[in-house]
Amino acid sequence: MGVKQLALFADIDEKEVRKTVAKALKQYKALKVSMQNKREREEEGIQPLFPVLHPNEKEKEMKVRQIDRALTHALDEIERRIIEQKYLSSSKIKDITIYLDMGLDKDQYYLYKKQAIFQIATALGII
Repeated sequence: MGVKQLALFADIDEKEVRKTVAKALKQYKALKVSMQNKREREEEGIQPLFPVLHPNEKEKEMKVRQIDRALTHALDEIERRIIEQKYLSSSKIKDITIYLDMGLDKDQYYLYKKQAIFQIATALGII
């Protein structure tokens, strides 16, 4: 299904899709921490510790829920592992390290990665 789906989006700039999804995943990491910090403050009965410049909490929570759902339901296990290691890890990991650790060859890895990016983009309504 993945290869056929990619063919449906032939007129879409793959580089722009990858850049947009990578940015969303990077923001997702920070938003998850922000939500955990908010819950912790609420449990302790403490008001925000820092000035709030972008007060739309519902939007932030919805982004986290939707990306969680995309990662859980739109990707297979291999795609999810690639995305987690490449974009959600606390350390920067090179592609070659990921595909060697996963026992994939270079072509397989980049196909799975491309499929995962397009699946996430589709699930989030980016494309």
